[in-house]
Amino acid sequence: MNLLLTGCFKYSEEQMETLCSLGYTIYFMQQEKEELPLPASEVDAMVCNGLFQSHDIDEFSRLKFVQLTSAGFDRVPVDKIKARGMELYNARGVYSTPMAEWAMFRVLEHYKKGWFFRQEQEAGRWTKRRDLREIEGIKVAIVGAGNVGQETAKRFQAFGAETTGFDIHTNQTAGFDHMALTETFRGRVGEFDIVVVTAPLLSSTQGLISREVLLVMKENAVLVNIARGGLIDEQAMCEVLTERKDLFVALDVFEAEPLAEGSSLWKLENVAVSPHNSFVSDGNNGRMFNVMHTNLKNFISKKE
Repeated sequence: MNLLLTGCFKYSEEQMETLCSLGYTIYFMQQEKEELPLPASEVDAMVCNGLFQSHDIDEFSRLKFVQLTSAGFDRVPVDKIKARGMELYNARGVYSTPMAEWAMFRVLEHYKKGWFFRQEQEAGRWTKRRDLREIEGIKVAIVGAGNVGQETAKRFQAFGAETTGFDIHTNQTAGFDHMALTETFRGRVGEFDIVVVTAPLLSSTQGLISREVLLVMKENAVLVNIARGGLIDEQAMCEVLTERKDLFVALDVFEAEPLAEGSSLWKLENVAVSPHNSFVSDGNNGRMFNVMHTNLKNFISKKE
């Protein structure tokens, strides 16, 4: 059975040997835009990220298994994959820990004025601040109660915050004191000191953080987006943030990436920008390989 791997994951020699031992014939391509190392019609399974943005899935006539190294499904033709009865897996749980830690880091950095003290250290100035804040007792809304949302909620809970998850269900969920439907978020956003966005980008969540939402956010609220840029109306956000200096926004994702050099987000004092980096961690390789190995092992065992 032919397995196509791409450079979206860095395999060690031992990991390659482990996958070979499952019974696959492995083909590798570094860049997903490159020419395939074998005819598309001969690929049975693949591990990729955005390969179908450069190669037509209709040409992969034998393909029955797709493992993504991303948590989202927005870069693959999900409808076609489902229609053909393929097995489709994402990196569920792989990036949850570093992303949750990043959300907490950005809030603490702002609450404890990390940038200011670094700046004063570099200047050799002994300057105190009397406006530091604490997480104990604040209210945190997390839009998207999946793996990333749950891990984020657990960390805020550990610091003494009250957590509310917004999702398509209201089932009791680990890490959350309360659950509510996403459709109610707009009407309740003014209750929360912190809003963390971890939801998938869908037609129903596109532009969820709108101008109206930003305008009614609680005074001195913090917004963190570690999901997808399209969940926020970016133009409206730029305009609102120039008016509402009390708001602070930490963005790791954007509508278009990389963020344009001319974007006002680079220079707004109440915005922290990072280059879609929140998922990076020294623990990802091991977690990702365990996920793909388990799924590939189960897939080939069903074919024997």
